[in-house]
Amino acid sequence: MQSIHLQDGRHIGLTQYGDLEGFPIFFFHGTPGSRVMFLDDDPISQELGIRLICLDRPGFGLSTPLPDRTILDWAKDVLEVADDLGIQHFSVMGVSGGGAFAAGCAYQLPDRILSAALISSTTPFQNGKTPKAMLKENKLAFFLSKKFPWLLKASYHSQKKMIENKPEKFKKLAKNGNKHLHPWDRQFLQTDEQLEMMMTHLYEATRQSVDECIREPILLSKPWAFDMKDIQIPVDVWHGKEDTMAPFVEIEKIAQAIPNVKTHYIDQAGHFLTDVDDIWRDILLSLKERAEHQEHA
Repeated sequence: MQSIHLQDGRHIGLTQYGDLEGFPIFFFHGTPGSRVMFLDDDPISQELGIRLICLDRPGFGLSTPLPDRTILDWAKDVLEVADDLGIQHFSVMGVSGGGAFAAGCAYQLPDRILSAALISSTTPFQNGKTPKAMLKENKLAFFLSKKFPWLLKASYHSQKKMIENKPEKFKKLAKNGNKHLHPWDRQFLQTDEQLEMMMTHLYEATRQSVDECIREPILLSKPWAFDMKDIQIPVDVWHGKEDTMAPFVEIEKIAQAIPNVKTHYIDQAGHFLTDVDDIWRDILLSLKERAEHQEHA
């Protein structure tokens, strides 16, 4: 766990996993989320010779808030972190809400980024409206962030307080209160270790405040200021066909516009693809192999 000091005085929090001498891949968390991906290390990154660098976006975890930030602003922060770490070429991946930021980096930094992966990724909203196929609980969160932010803020405050003061109660509620999720996703919120990981991740997301949990959904629902068809580097799209948190039907349409894309659509799978070891290994391997091919092209 560390923090990188940026030129404008802000800090970006990060945690590194895997092989610290290996091929660098920057990981962008979901919304809300944090740099914490594993309770210990990631043996799969280690095994594959990958240096997994997980960053907190502004306002989450250890990263200083950046009021009125845009999706494309994130590329500047990533570039500065890469320079600070002495990394010239690298790959990026984004999960769920983080997919927008991975796509933005892929669009803006083709000279530095060798490959990108969008995993269970959100997609641009049409006229600011949530997709019809989106899970109603997710639709509600986007609606509240815009219309009743104080209500959503109160909900996150309550969640944070429970994590701090009654962690066992939080884990019990998380385990029993996920009936709205697809059965495939519910399997990853069953064991004590899984619930502990989720709790740690969410606590870090709101470490400073819950404000970014409200701001980022609003940001994602605005126009992204770039077009997927203008991304020139290799892109992998990974998505479960049963995903309604980030609806599969939306990414299927969007992916067709990306020039250098490989799609990996998984039958019967929901949203939490990176929780499956075999899928996680395949994601990392594909990113690394496409990066190597790009480097030698």
